[in-house]
Amino acid sequence: MRFEIMRLDDVDGTAVDSTVVDAASVNRIVQQAAAVGQRIYIRPAENSAS
Repeated sequence: MRFEIMRLDDVDGTAVDSTVVDAASVNRIVQQAAAVGQRIYIRPAENSAS
């Protein structure tokens, strides 16, 4: 499963940028964000139609 992780603006909470990662990478990214106090939003990535 893949997830979209969006980095949020510290002031108004809008998405600054986003990336799509596999499930194995989510924990590492969450730990990195927590270490620096970064706000992130995680949701399942949309599947692209074939």
